[in-house]
Amino acid sequence: MGLFKKHIPPEGISQREFECKRDELTIRGTEYRPAGENLPVAIVCHGFMAFQDTVKQYAIKLATLGYAAYCFDFCGGSVIKGKSDGATTAMSVLTEIRDLEAVIEYAQSLSGNGKELLLMGASQGGFVSALTAAKHPGLVEKLVLLYPALCIPDDARAGKMMFAKFDPNNIPEKLRCGPMKLGKCYVADVIGLDPFEEIKVYEGPVLIIHGTKDSIVNIDYARRAEKCYTNAKLHIIEKARHGFRGKIDLLALEYLSEFARR
Repeated sequence: MGLFKKHIPPEGISQREFECKRDELTIRGTEYRPAGENLPVAIVCHGFMAFQDTVKQYAIKLATLGYAAYCFDFCGGSVIKGKSDGATTAMSVLTEIRDLEAVIEYAQSLSGNGKELLLMGASQGGFVSALTAAKHPGLVEKLVLLYPALCIPDDARAGKMMFAKFDPNNIPEKLRCGPMKLGKCYVADVIGLDPFEEIKVYEGPVLIIHGTKDSIVNIDYARRAEKCYTNAKLHIIEKARHGFRGKIDLLALEYLSEFARR
C-alpha cells in the first residue's frame, strides 16, 4: 500500500487525525486544512473494501482550493488499514450514509468551518454521497462522483455483488465477498432501491467522472445519472478502469479543481 504514501499535503496545509461518533461506534479520519476562517467543508468518501488513504489525494487537492477537507474510514467498510470501529457484517450503503452524516455534523460543528458543503465519493462512496446529497438537498452545495457504484441495487437483485453470489430471494445471513465477510443487511438494505429515483432529488451542481474500461460499474450508469440530474457534467475518460491511477488520476484532479474552485 506504499502507493498511497506519496500524497503529502503541500506547505500551508495542516494535517491532523480526528474522531467522531455514530451511535456507539468511533469513526476515524483525517482533516486537511488551509489557513482561514469560515472555510467551506469538503468530505471525501472511499469505496467498497477500501480505506481513507485511497482518496486522500482528492481531500488534499480540495484543501489547496480553500476547503477544510476530510476523509475517513467507514465503519466496517475496509478490508485492511481501516481505523474506524464496526464489523464488516454490519456494514451497508445505509449504514455508510449514517457514517457520512456523522462526519458532516462533526466538520460543520468545528470553529473556523462554515456551512458550505461539498460531498465527494468514489465507487460505493460515490453512491453513498449521492444518496446523502438527495437526503439533504439543502445542505450540499456541490457533489462529485467518481465511477459511482449506482449498480449496487441491480447487482443485489441479480444475486451477484462483486465476488459474492447468492439467491436474492433467500439472502443468507452471511456472505463471502472475496476477502470481506458481509452480512445480510448489505444486500437487504439496497435490493428494493431504485438509485435514480433516489438521487434525482438533488438539484445542485454534480460532477461525474467515469472510465470507458470500467468492468465493475458499467459507464452506462454514469450516463444515466447525468441525464437524471438537472445540473450535471459527465467527464468520460477513455480507457480508464475502476479506480484511477497515474495520468488518469491527474486528469480527474484537474476536473475536480475546475469544478470545485471557488
